[in-house]
Amino acid sequence: MISVSRSIRIPEREVQLRFIQASGPGGQNVNKVASAVELRFDVRHTRALTEEVRDRLILHAGKRLNNAGVLIIQARRFRSQERNRQDAIERLVRLVQRAALRQKTRRRTKPTRASGERRLESKKRRSSTKQHRRRGQVPSE
Repeated sequence: MISVSRSIRIPEREVQLRFIQASGPGGQNVNKVASAVELRFDVRHTRALTEEVRDRLILHAGKRLNNAGVLIIQARRFRSQERNRQDAIERLVRLVQRAALRQKTRRRTKPTRASGERRLESKKRRSSTKQHRRRGQVPSE
C-alpha cells in the first residue's frame, strides 16, 4: 500500500514498475544494468481515488498521461535501481497529493468606500502634479 494521505492509499498492485536501461552516468555499467524505472498507474480505472481527485490528477499529469489514461513516470536520476524506484513512487505521491488539494473558489468582494475615496484622492494628486509640470510650476502642498 502506497500511502498518499490519511484518506488516500494506492494499492501496490495498481502500480506497475518496469526497469529499463538508462542513459547518462554509470560508465560501462550503464550498458549492462537496467537501473531506470518506468512507473505506470492507470488513473482512469483506479478505485483508490475519488472522481474529483481523479479528474484533477488528469489535469495535473499533462503529457505524462497517455491516451489510455495511464500515468507514466520515468525515473533515471540515480545510478541505483532502488533509488530510482523510490524516486518514481515519491513523484507519484506528490502528484496525487497536489491533485487531492481542492482550490479555494474566489469570492468577489466589493472595495470599501474608504479605499475608493483614497484611490480617487491619489489620482487627483497625481493629476495635479502632472498639470503643474505642463505649466512649468511646482505643486504647492
